[in-house]
Amino acid sequence: MKPTVAPFPAARLRRTRVSPAIRGLVRENTLTTDDLIWPVFVRDGEGIEEPVASMPGVLRRSVDKIAEAAIEAQALGIPAICLFPYTDAALKTEDCAEAWSPDNLCNRAIRAIKAVAPDIAVMTDVALDPYNINGHDGYVVDGEILNDETVEALVKMALAQAESGADIIGPSDMMDGRVGAMRSALESAGHRNVSILSYSAKYASGFYGPFRDAVGASGALQGDKKTYQMDPGNSDEAMRLIERDLQEGADMVMVKPGIAYLDICYRVKTTFGTPTFAYQVSGEYAMIQAAAQNGWIDGEKVMLESLLAFKRAGCDGILSYFAPQTARILNG
Repeated sequence: MKPTVAPFPAARLRRTRVSPAIRGLVRENTLTTDDLIWPVFVRDGEGIEEPVASMPGVLRRSVDKIAEAAIEAQALGIPAICLFPYTDAALKTEDCAEAWSPDNLCNRAIRAIKAVAPDIAVMTDVALDPYNINGHDGYVVDGEILNDETVEALVKMALAQAESGADIIGPSDMMDGRVGAMRSALESAGHRNVSILSYSAKYASGFYGPFRDAVGASGALQGDKKTYQMDPGNSDEAMRLIERDLQEGADMVMVKPGIAYLDICYRVKTTFGTPTFAYQVSGEYAMIQAAAQNGWIDGEKVMLESLLAFKRAGCDGILSYFAPQTARILNG
């Protein structure tokens, strides 16, 4: 229904902006700590907090420090943490077997978090790139990224994470059919309450560079990911991917990257009405941080404004490296 507005001066739209109290009463979208998922990077060792050069303020943490971060997140009211491993190069192989090892970095971190912060939901990443000597999300044979063989490996990876205590499985690989295969395997193994938050519309984007530094994948990647990640020029295709993943058993869906794809977020939410998330990716984070450090913008204001944009576009939540900083502000 098209809204009607009386002619001036009967309608003075500035009346509802006259004070903080009135602005708060009519505000259409609000950001809360419940909207935040905090992505964190885990590395081997003990007592380590190692800065990521291309992501100011972001650290690679050893498992014990990841547990401490989870305690902090729980105290701040952040509902979920998402784990990404910085895997030792010696453990990266063509068969990617470390991906489903019960004692790999992520699985050890899941158990460590659950031991000290049981109220935090632990989300995992399901893709082979942290464990693949080729740096790709799937198996590579003669330059081709294999779909079906990769899905079999991803199912083993998802089961190992669920058995370690993961609450949310996050397939980010963009292989066809992986959500259905994971859902079937999780059901069969008794993990009926483990959710799938699928990276359903993940674009072949230039915004991922700092993330690849953070997980040690930049030097390993051979070629690009354009045969399995989405073309940035497409939006109808995203709707087909979302619909497919929901039909295969995804509980929640994600658009990645975030700010440059708010139109996709809006279309997903209005079309399907399903829990919709976006990932404010490393490049988006790094740009805000760099501009703030140079004094070109008010970093805090831009951070909050950028996160509110996701809510305005219809997102139910956001993966953001700003999560702890944002939670401290929202908590006063």
